[in-house]
Amino acid sequence: MSAENGKNGTPDTQAGPRPEPLRFYGTTWVHHDDGYTARRAGLAVGSLAVAAAACFVLRVAYQGLQIADIGSFVSLLMIVMFAVCSALAFRHTWSAFTRRPDPDRQASLRGLLAIGFVGSLLAYFLRTFTEAPGEELHRAEYEKAREEYERRTTRRTGNPSKRRRRK
Repeated sequence: MSAENGKNGTPDTQAGPRPEPLRFYGTTWVHHDDGYTARRAGLAVGSLAVAAAACFVLRVAYQGLQIADIGSFVSLLMIVMFAVCSALAFRHTWSAFTRRPDPDRQASLRGLLAIGFVGSLLAYFLRTFTEAPGEELHRAEYEKAREEYERRTTRRTGNPSKRRRRK
């Protein structure tokens, strides 16, 4: 392997576009090297553990509302709110793995995504079974950039001024 630049394991000699690093993976997603599989397994377990811990915290919060005896309507409203926000956060996070989200829409959904964080964690957990979350999107963008770079740098054969003209 050629000399590495010390940043995410990318070689110094690579010409053209460079792969965009993924969170927790760096650029190991390009060739599935340097512990890629172990990272996927660890992040799957970690995201599921954090989601379970979050559900436990939500249960404690729900029990606090029951102890406060604020009424069944508010308790039901809280359950529905977390369920709907988690479902929407799951859907939004899942779709963000295959296409870039609109920044304005992302900003407007920030509160909803914060409330439905359990859905985002579960989407991350499920996606790690097939790939690093976001790998498909990054791979498509990287391959397209590499193809465009190759097309731009490919040299023509022969001198175009010496071509024979057709009569």
